[in-house]
Amino acid sequence: MIERYTLPKMKHLWSEDHHYQVMLEVELLVCEALAKLGKIPKKAIPEIRRKATFDPERIREIEKGTRHDLIAFVTNVQESVGALGRHLHMGLTSSDILDTSLAVLLREASEILISDLKTVLSRLRRKANLYKRTPCIGRSHGVHAEPVTFGLKLAIFYDEAKRNLERLERAKEAISVGKISGAVGTYAHIDPFVETYVCRKLKLTPAKISTQIVQRDHHAYFVATLALIGSSLEKIATEIRHLQRTEVLEAEEFFHEGQKGSSAMPHKRNPVRCERLAGMARLLRGYAQAALEDVTLWHERDLSHSSVERVILPDVTTLLDYMLNETSEIIRDLLVYPENMMKNLKLSRGLIFSQRLLLALIEKGLSRSEAYDRVQRLSMKAFKEGTELKDEILRDGDILETLTAKEIEDCFDLGYHLRHVDRIFKRAGL
Repeated sequence: MIERYTLPKMKHLWSEDHHYQVMLEVELLVCEALAKLGKIPKKAIPEIRRKATFDPERIREIEKGTRHDLIAFVTNVQESVGALGRHLHMGLTSSDILDTSLAVLLREASEILISDLKTVLSRLRRKANLYKRTPCIGRSHGVHAEPVTFGLKLAIFYDEAKRNLERLERAKEAISVGKISGAVGTYAHIDPFVETYVCRKLKLTPAKISTQIVQRDHHAYFVATLALIGSSLEKIATEIRHLQRTEVLEAEEFFHEGQKGSSAMPHKRNPVRCERLAGMARLLRGYAQAALEDVTLWHERDLSHSSVERVILPDVTTLLDYMLNETSEIIRDLLVYPENMMKNLKLSRGLIFSQRLLLALIEKGLSRSEAYDRVQRLSMKAFKEGTELKDEILRDGDILETLTAKEIEDCFDLGYHLRHVDRIFKRAGL
């Protein structure tokens, strides 16, 4: 588990004590269900609940001999209960407890992540509206394309985050699956009622059919969803990293007083948090690959998935929890420079308005090919000679025969490109 990045709620969720507590609750709910079926005396249940406890150190001591963690856990709980301990774990296999308790933990982790993502959404929404009409250059292939607004950039991230919230909520339900069906899923030694009862109490869905385990496509879907959310966060981080480049500097991470950017160069202000997010997104995608590998197991179950999940499930939820909180703070404290956005927008000396000129010529009757060639020829001349495209257009006799000076001037109107911003924001729910 990546302890350094674990926030308090997630740290508690994956703690040894909490995990054992959830496992104990599964065992106790099984006892309750068996009592309802008359398999255990009903009067025994209160005493079992009152006495049942666990001691992590004692469990580790027992496991040295058993070399089986679940048997060590059950043995320790039976010790705490005394003679009534014989009723524990009746008709069950280890995975009945382990998979059902894991589903509870992943459901709880999902709720933390959903809360985190809602905070990111809230801050993206606020920032997008704040810079809704702040012009900046749009880039394709990293090259100046046409004008957008900084708010539109953030609105794109907001809309994607909304989709990710929907995905995460679906993944939460997909992972909330328990099973109490015995060694190979046939309920040979446990009544199906027990599974229904336990899962209802734990807010889980009983697996429609299982082997010794809940099938691992559930877990792969969950981890892949978290990896996808991480990729969306990397997308935000990568945009900020580009915008923070010295020759761009349209936005940058907040630089705290006393913060150091380089051990060698005192002037440095580096996008280190965004770079960290990019690296962590790679880890999440690696975990998704591992989860996909776990889907295929031998027959009714082998153990190859277990060692993988003990690493990747705490890590993937911990990392995404950290990444969402980091992203939220980065967005909240982001430094934005509208004056540099306008300076960069003008950097190409009007070349970004070439499509408007192209369309204006087509509307006057020129073929698309002829109009394109005329505008491209003058655009390349302006590019090579460092002149303004508008000046080149106004000096060209062929174009002046087609467009008036007023029509040419209109083609360089920045507001024309941004006239549908309000409509786009409305469609995005902003």
